[in-house]
Amino acid sequence: MERITVIGAGNVGATCANVIAHKDLAKEVVLVDIKEGIAEGKALDIWQTSSINHFNTRVTGVTNDYLKTKGSGVIVITSGLPRKPGMSRDDLIKTNAAIVKDVTEKAVKYSPDAIIIVVSNPLDVMTYAAYQASNKPSRKVFGMAGTLDTGRYRAFLANALNVSPTDIHALLMGGHGDTMVPLPRYTSINGIPVTELLGKDELDKIVERTKKGGGELVNLMGTSAWYAPGAAAAQMVEAIVDDQNRIFPVCAYLQGEYGLKDVYLGVPVKLGRRGIEEIIEVDLNKDEKKLLYDSSDAVKSVMKVLDEMKLFE
Repeated sequence: MERITVIGAGNVGATCANVIAHKDLAKEVVLVDIKEGIAEGKALDIWQTSSINHFNTRVTGVTNDYLKTKGSGVIVITSGLPRKPGMSRDDLIKTNAAIVKDVTEKAVKYSPDAIIIVVSNPLDVMTYAAYQASNKPSRKVFGMAGTLDTGRYRAFLANALNVSPTDIHALLMGGHGDTMVPLPRYTSINGIPVTELLGKDELDKIVERTKKGGGELVNLMGTSAWYAPGAAAAQMVEAIVDDQNRIFPVCAYLQGEYGLKDVYLGVPVKLGRRGIEEIIEVDLNKDEKKLLYDSSDAVKSVMKVLDEMKLFE
């Protein structure tokens, strides 16, 4: 790929650009920020590791110059204010929706064919904002949530079981955060169901910790996480660029799948060069369906807040 753009040169954006560069997924990664010198400095710092870490992708930083992003195949949006301790995701909506709208419109002007991955919080609703601002088909605009959530879930399971995290396969659905829908039935360690290896109480504790994974890090550091979110977004970029058809849970626009309509929600999809190649509908039992519908209701209520702001009229 010729060019990949990462908008927002904060910790998440810079980490994402760094991982993309290391994977040699494009000739150039462009890092964009609104603060003078930040993107330029971080891009230069990353590029200076190229000979040490053996990659060829050029890393360029720009301040609000979207012309330099022209022709990008993938755009990752990380812009917005990070959460502070005591701040809910919903508190961020008004400020971050305006930011996401602005950067999306500027980026698609120069890269009309790009696939957009949203990382900004509150994730589900910011993905909806980017979808409205971009006027693209929904298969080309989706959010990074489940990829991060399953990463956290698998890390916690690896600790509990003392096994390699690479042997763990897991699926989580629903909204990003407290309304996440855990699916232990679809979690296995090299084919062995996790329920064979862990008791219900311990599994429930891990699920709860995963739900509050972002909040745990905010409380420890006073700011949002960045290594895992940045790496998760880069993994999605890799699946698209290399047309891997990998199955990840992502925040996708549902139009009838799972009996849900007009809502951005975390579901398993097949990711390839066209973006979402397919939304996969797994069989859910009664309890799991209720959790998913409750999660959908929670996300829809925040989407309604965005609609009532009338930003897209």
